[in-house]
Amino acid sequence: MIEREKVLDALSGVRDPELDEPITDLRFVAGVEISGDEVEVRLRLPTYFCAPNFAYLMAADAKAAALSVPGVREARVRLEDHFTSEEINAGIARNSDFEETFTGLADGELDELRELFRRKAFVARGERLFRELMREGHSPEDLAALRVGDLPESETAQKYLERRAELGLDVSPESPLVVDPEGNRVPEEAVVAHLRFARMTRVSIEGNASLCRGLLRTRYGLAGKEEALL
Repeated sequence: MIEREKVLDALSGVRDPELDEPITDLRFVAGVEISGDEVEVRLRLPTYFCAPNFAYLMAADAKAAALSVPGVREARVRLEDHFTSEEINAGIARNSDFEETFTGLADGELDELRELFRRKAFVARGERLFRELMREGHSPEDLAALRVGDLPESETAQKYLERRAELGLDVSPESPLVVDPEGNRVPEEAVVAHLRFARMTRVSIEGNASLCRGLLRTRYGLAGKEEALL
């Protein structure tokens, strides 16, 4: 028997590409229904006009996540209350890509879009980590000299390294800790400017996430505080 918690756990690995948060934490998962070896996932978004490319990415990733659960033979994803729900749901059901689903309206932008937001997520996760290290007494100059192997174990460090690995960047213990999205070491004299830029990136992402949470709560009448999913 397929356990609902295992499906939700798999879905927690799907992130909003712009907000870098799991769709389960954002409460974009409206429901999970299991019948034998088949799973249906219902998704909802903060507004009727959320960008179709973001919506398609999350729907496609949600289907892949559901299919990764042992025992699941078929997975369906249904995006609700969106102006392109019909097109996206049909495309996901056919296993079509975004360009095939929106013929003439897309030109391979999804790969570029995913890469762009992976870079932003990496920068923001780095800022959170470096801020944490500075609270522990490290100066910006110290950060420039640190290596990946110098990192203490923490959830912040783990997420930073995960985002770094997603970009194909070096995460070996001897690699420099502070690098740009291309993997180039940030020199000591540029660390402060790098941190300033990273902070703006983080604040922008967190601001958008807060806005989306508020819109979703208002649209669906959800409780103000975070509550157990579904």
